[in-house]
Amino acid sequence: MPDIHHPGRRSVLAAGAAALGGSWLLSGCTGAASTPVLSAAAMKGAPDRGGTLRIARPPASDAETLDPASSLSAYEYLGALYNRLVRVAASGDLAPDLAESWEPDAKARTWTFRLRKGVTFHNGHAFTSADAAYTLRHILDKATASPQAAVLAPLIDPDTLRTPDAHTLVVPLKTPNAEFPSLLTHYNCYVVPDGSAKSVGRTGIGTGPFKLASFTPAGPGRVTAYADHWAGRPVLDAIDFYSVADMSARSNALLAGQVHLLSQTNLDFATARVVAASDRATIARVKNAQWYVLPMLTTEKPFTDVRVRQAMKLAYDPEHVVKVALQGAGTPGWDNPVPPSDPVHISAHPKHDPDKARYLLKQAGHEGLAVDLYTSSYDPLFTPMALAYQDSAKRAGIRIKVKTASADSYYTQIWMKKPLMATYWFTGRPVDQLFTQIFRSGSSYNETAWSDKEFDAVLDRARAETDDTKRAELYGEAQTLVIERGGAMTPMFADRLVGISRKVRGYAEHGFEFDYLGIGLKGA
Repeated sequence: MPDIHHPGRRSVLAAGAAALGGSWLLSGCTGAASTPVLSAAAMKGAPDRGGTLRIARPPASDAETLDPASSLSAYEYLGALYNRLVRVAASGDLAPDLAESWEPDAKARTWTFRLRKGVTFHNGHAFTSADAAYTLRHILDKATASPQAAVLAPLIDPDTLRTPDAHTLVVPLKTPNAEFPSLLTHYNCYVVPDGSAKSVGRTGIGTGPFKLASFTPAGPGRVTAYADHWAGRPVLDAIDFYSVADMSARSNALLAGQVHLLSQTNLDFATARVVAASDRATIARVKNAQWYVLPMLTTEKPFTDVRVRQAMKLAYDPEHVVKVALQGAGTPGWDNPVPPSDPVHISAHPKHDPDKARYLLKQAGHEGLAVDLYTSSYDPLFTPMALAYQDSAKRAGIRIKVKTASADSYYTQIWMKKPLMATYWFTGRPVDQLFTQIFRSGSSYNETAWSDKEFDAVLDRARAETDDTKRAELYGEAQTLVIERGGAMTPMFADRLVGISRKVRGYAEHGFEFDYLGIGLKGA
């Protein structure tokens, strides 16, 4: 299944039953900062010191692990247990974490990271450059099978990493990359102790604000405050995690006060209304947090023909999809996977043109095209998006048959196997990560199997360009190629609706991750 849906950068919290009336999906606050704006009535005051936050999460694989480099990592635990070298700040800019600073050489070919001093792992061992280097080697090790290896392996030879002293890491790259530090913000890049590959999946030993108390794959777990955390002790004493299979069961647990937060759950509109109208819970609205896609498999007919792909994009109106499927709670995508909040996002795009779509299909020999579009209940927006696309594309003479597949096997039997289906990713990937992981030729997560030499070359040029303005222009060219030639339709960026207890304070979410240090409870 897609890697795993990394978070977005900006969040808006809207709360209260009054806000959930006829126009309940308010536009909220936007801007550079992503500190949530909470209902004043529900969220007044600072959190009390101590207490245990209870989080309900969706079911996971029995093979899940606490190894952050793994494709089966228990995502909800990672930000509590670990730190990265580099993180994404609330503003969307890169910020220091375990690396205090970093600088490239003149050609962005070699990067030097100055590491934070006075940091200890949960076992008391001091964090050093050996741990930082080991983390990268662990990701690159084929035995780890890390999703991030496909992004980093073309850039890093693990044998060339250097640690001239305990607090300096030097990373020579195979090819220049002016965006390299941004690739270390991915959640697979949380730092683990030197030599811990065989144990970290069970022990969870990191440098994060919480240390592991218990963990059961696909089951419950607990983390407790790490008093010696380098940034200070967290507000909470502990966090308990519960795996709850059914979305309605998770929502009912929140409404009953049994849990405080629903993790990795995008509530459907009906459930969100019920939650926000309760006296125990409210809704966290994370703006444009999820990027929804209708991937066309470019190795399967009729999508091998670029004219058919272009026609499929021109045939539908993204604004109609947002209105119908999201009830306005999102932004039209116009087939550009780079979120509107990203500084390199380009707004130019072909307009909805069903007549031109008909013309292109006739040219390609597919007049009156009929295709199956697969969806499932895996995500509550898949089917509304598919039906909205079906309705909109009728004007171009395209007949879409929406087929519902089992949620349990959707990402093993449908994803990257059927010519057309619905899927989503979490936004927030740095642009180089986004393009490399999901659109570059040969990537294991290239869900459309699109291969375009010109796109790959533009991406390489962008990586090597040290002038910020010129690099942004090249990423703009890459976006144009994805829009005009690629197999991914992006109808919309959706706001994610998260259920949260009214007792929670300090919920400062930067997209899908929240501030583990500052979050707490009031009157729990």
